[in-house]
Amino acid sequence: MLAILSPAKSLDFESRLPRGRHTVPDFLEDSANLVERLREFEAPELSRMMGISDTLAKLNVNRYSAWKEPFSRRNARPAVLAFNGDAYQGLRAWEFSGRDLGWAQRHLRILSGLHGVLRPLDLIQPYRLEMSTPLSTAAGSNLYDFWGDRLTESVREAVEASGTPVLVNLASKEYFSVLDLSNVGGRVISPRFLDFRGGQYRFVSFLGKRARGMMARFIIEKRMRFAKGLLEFSEAGYRYDPERSTRDQPTFIRDPL
Repeated sequence: MLAILSPAKSLDFESRLPRGRHTVPDFLEDSANLVERLREFEAPELSRMMGISDTLAKLNVNRYSAWKEPFSRRNARPAVLAFNGDAYQGLRAWEFSGRDLGWAQRHLRILSGLHGVLRPLDLIQPYRLEMSTPLSTAAGSNLYDFWGDRLTESVREAVEASGTPVLVNLASKEYFSVLDLSNVGGRVISPRFLDFRGGQYRFVSFLGKRARGMMARFIIEKRMRFAKGLLEFSEAGYRYDPERSTRDQPTFIRDPL
């Protein structure tokens, strides 16, 4: 079984890192090419292309300028400890043991606009580049063109190495759309998390993202191998709802806390 997460805009490069091993991203040469392309843009151009504020655009111009190889724990940190958005608050990877991180390294992947596919312990430097950014390259008009089939091939290899042909989609549509689902090498399961709001159960963005991270943590802690185990998820008050579920979209609902 392999789980897939999206990256996060929020980053943590300040907190103390635990000791442990790290790895280097598989597509680092491609990332370097993208950074070189991004360095061609001034802050106002970057602001328009990414739909971000001038302040954020300037921050990322500085990030691209400072980005350099080789990566080490002095200038980078493991992806699973660098991303700090809602899903990663649910994942709480900073609490993992070395064995947890080792298992996650084989059974969790993070899709990234800049890095393609990341393992949890792959080092990254601060960046922002969403998969939907209309950044033109020699490969085409956007990052989906740039990455092509390579990310699907990478994920397929990871699914095969995981031991069970199951891919658990805990990523957003923006990122998961980069994969060719007919060629990922296994059954694709996309859990859905609904909270009771305004008189009905519905997807609430920040709560649903956090639940995706909690599901990833559940998979890692349970060393899960088979899809049926996902139905036992009951973190933070969520419960499996068979009436709202399909075989490949198990739905978990939560009443007001």
